[in-house]
Parts: sequence; structure tokens; C-alpha cells
Amino acid sequence: MLRPYVCDELAQLIDLGGAMTSLPFTFLGLDPTENGFDRSAVVVLPVPYDGTASYRAGAREGPEAVIAASREMEDYDLEMGCEPCSAGIHTAPSLEPYLASPQEMAERVKEAARPIARAGKLLALLGGDHSVSIGAALAMAEAHPGMSVLYLDAHADFRDAYQGTRWGHASAARRIAEACPLTLAGVRSMALEEAQALKAKGVRVFSGSLADEPWDAIVATLSHDVYISLDLDVLDPSVMAAVGTPEPGGLGWQPLLRLLRKVAEARRIVGFDVVELAPREGPAACAYTAAKLAYKLMGYATLVGKRA
Repeated sequence: MLRPYVCDELAQLIDLGGAMTSLPFTFLGLDPTENGFDRSAVVVLPVPYDGTASYRAGAREGPEAVIAASREMEDYDLEMGCEPCSAGIHTAPSLEPYLASPQEMAERVKEAARPIARAGKLLALLGGDHSVSIGAALAMAEAHPGMSVLYLDAHADFRDAYQGTRWGHASAARRIAEACPLTLAGVRSMALEEAQALKAKGVRVFSGSLADEPWDAIVATLSHDVYISLDLDVLDPSVMAAVGTPEPGGLGWQPLLRLLRKVAEARRIVGFDVVELAPREGPAACAYTAAKLAYKLMGYATLVGKRA
């Protein structure tokens, strides 16, 4: 359950004209009455689920931590020279996890994302382990035929099944690839099974830290409409320590932003997710970094990139 990070004692001190006031527990602390679903170009969908975590759990706490950190950010973005929130950002209620079945949880996410996709909104899903991306990507693919997925992750996530399920975080990219074209980038770890399957299915993989900045080559693999699935462990642990499965040798902050902006400028981003923040595994700065990254993607997609 999402809740304001304002203690009762502090709230009692913030009393203007007899009315209790506190910052809404929404992305950026935006007024929900001014950022309703119909008036907003972006819809934030928190999915606090880590039922398929295999190393260190805690990603279920990620969405709440990201929203809390976002309320400390400035609305104005120096790089873009504007306030991306001017497009309207609606924060939807947190999606209740379904722990009995990862496949049913994927379907629950799909059902929650489907009306957002059909309304032509930019989906900004906050996870949760990477399995939550399956349902979101499938819903967006239904609404945007021909859509491709840019899957940014330190791991291939291309096992057909892992630990008894075909719908867990280790199989997320494979399930998505069964529905639409997929490009993997930032990969630094995979099993032999995954390497063989990726080659057999012809999935493009850009591995390592992408130090040679193959942005044009990555963009060339993508269709006009793109969904971006971003596991925070694609970043180097020195930048993003608060993840469940850290892997050395990842991207830096600026290279990742350059890639995302390049995609936005050349393609239309129809939705994205930022997943796998496990707040207890790293400093508070990691939640702020994740929130900043989500806000950057909102701005790139709605104000910088192609919208037709």
C-alpha cells in the first residue's frame, strides 16, 4: 500500500487556514486533481511485486521508494530546458500483487496496462522484479501492432523456464520476444541455454558496457513504435547498487541517457518500465536516480521524441 512519507507530528505543523496540507503521494508530488487520467499524457503504474526474485528480494519496495524520491526532484529538467510534467503525469493506484502464480500476475499487469495503452497514454510502469514487464509489453503490443522492445538488462532473461515457472524474471525477455521483435542491450551475463536460444531466434544482443556507443546500430534494430524495458542493473553497480542481481561492468549514467534520447529522437516511445530497484540493497541515492531516470524517459518520450 502506498502511503505518504509524512509523519503525523509533521503534518500537524503544516496547518494553513485550518486545513491540513501535505504533499500528495504521487510522482513528483503532483496534484492528482490537476493530473487526472484524461488530462495526462503519462500514466505511472506502480507494481510492487517480486514474487519471482531468485537472489535478493526487495524489488517490491521499489515503486514506493521511486515515488517518494521523485517528490524531492525539481520539475524543471536542465538538459531538456523544460518541465516534462507539463504534459501531465497521472499516478495510478498501486497494482495489488498476486503471489500464487507468476503467470496470473503477468495477466493482471496486462489487464491493468491495457486501458492505458488503448487510451494512447505513455505507460510508465514502476516495478517490481522484471517479470512485471511481460504483461505491460504484451498490452502495449496489442495496442501498437508492429511495436518492438528495447530490453536493457545486465542479464539476458531468455531462459524458457527457471525455478519452476516460464513467467519469472529470468524468462521475461523470452516471453516478450514471442509476441514482438526484441533487442537486448547492456547484457553481461547469460546461461549457455540462453546464448543458444538467442542465436537460434536471431535476437540482436549488444553486450557489455556499450563503451563504443553503438547507438545507431541499436536504433536500427527497432521499429517505429518502441517499448523500453529497463532493468536498473543495466547500470554499473557503482551507479546503481540497489538491485537484486548486480553485475559489474555496466553502463554509466550519461551513456544510458544518450542511448535513450537517441531512441526517442529516431523512434516513438509508446511506453516503458523501470524495474528491479531493491531499496534496502543500496543508498537512498539509488531511489532518486531511478526516479530521475523515469522522469527523463517521460520527457524524452513526450517532449523530445516522435509522437506520430
